[in-house]
Amino acid sequence: MASEATPNRSKQNTVLITGAAGNLGSLLARRLSTEPVNLRLMTHRTALPGDLTGQGRIEEVRADLARPERLIRALTGVDCVVHFAGVLFRPRPAKFLPETNTRWFANLLEAALATGVRRLILISFPHVEGPTTPEHPASGRLDCHPISVHAQTRLEEERLLFDKAQGTATTPVVVRSATIYGRGILMVEAARWLAQRHLLGVWREPTCYHFIQTEDFLDAVAMAVTKEDISGIYHLGDEAPITIQQALDEATQIWGCSRPWRLPWWMILAAASSCEMFAMLFGTISPLTRDFVRLGRVDHCCDTRRMRTELLSQLKYPTFAEGKVTLR
Repeated sequence: MASEATPNRSKQNTVLITGAAGNLGSLLARRLSTEPVNLRLMTHRTALPGDLTGQGRIEEVRADLARPERLIRALTGVDCVVHFAGVLFRPRPAKFLPETNTRWFANLLEAALATGVRRLILISFPHVEGPTTPEHPASGRLDCHPISVHAQTRLEEERLLFDKAQGTATTPVVVRSATIYGRGILMVEAARWLAQRHLLGVWREPTCYHFIQTEDFLDAVAMAVTKEDISGIYHLGDEAPITIQQALDEATQIWGCSRPWRLPWWMILAAASSCEMFAMLFGTISPLTRDFVRLGRVDHCCDTRRMRTELLSQLKYPTFAEGKVTLR
């Protein structure tokens, strides 16, 4: 049952996950339920999946990141926060992301500092550094100028975290994850649905992607939560970046579907524009937006040395070729 009361702090570390009812948030909650920690799962409008309720070391707390006065009670007694919460699949993200990304995170950060949270982990992505390649991977820079609003606002969150946490009891941690794949990941399931209907397309120009399989992503984040002496920026990725075109070709082969259509870039933008227009007219979600596909067209590759040294030295799926079996 969801609660707005402040629970008693136990001897075990208490980990709060924002956006815990969402795709990645709920997956991490299940992963951390196997660790010796107490979980406080923050939700807003969407209820938790049934398997995450009614467990002794898991409690649900309702809070709205847009209302900072409600966050102090939710964070009191918390040792570590993992931040996923945000708004996805809404048209015209330039209108709302500065609020739902940057302002909401600022509210959470202020509450975390006020309540003495020991570690705040922001889940991010390497696109915040703009185009990166295997020769020049994302390395932890904060002085870049990405083209998409998704990346711009997330980079602003990173800067805010390191700036405000400096000299406080809260250790700032940013986990920049490569593209996550595996069964049950929303974007993967959307691609499967489109491929089964011969509607999946991708732009023609090869775009370098760094991938990480879901289990490896969750294991790395779990280490960021539970291990001592973790701080700064970590890039998560496997051992062999490939193009998004190659990844989709291999995925559709696993699914028994035709390979994606190769489309000119203007057609991809037109499809995204149509999705946004339909969503604005009829009040629905927009699975594609122009800003989202601009983000997706950015080459991204990570310097994963810190991940391998401090978080996860051995991956279950070192390459997409080995991990694609999990897409079945």
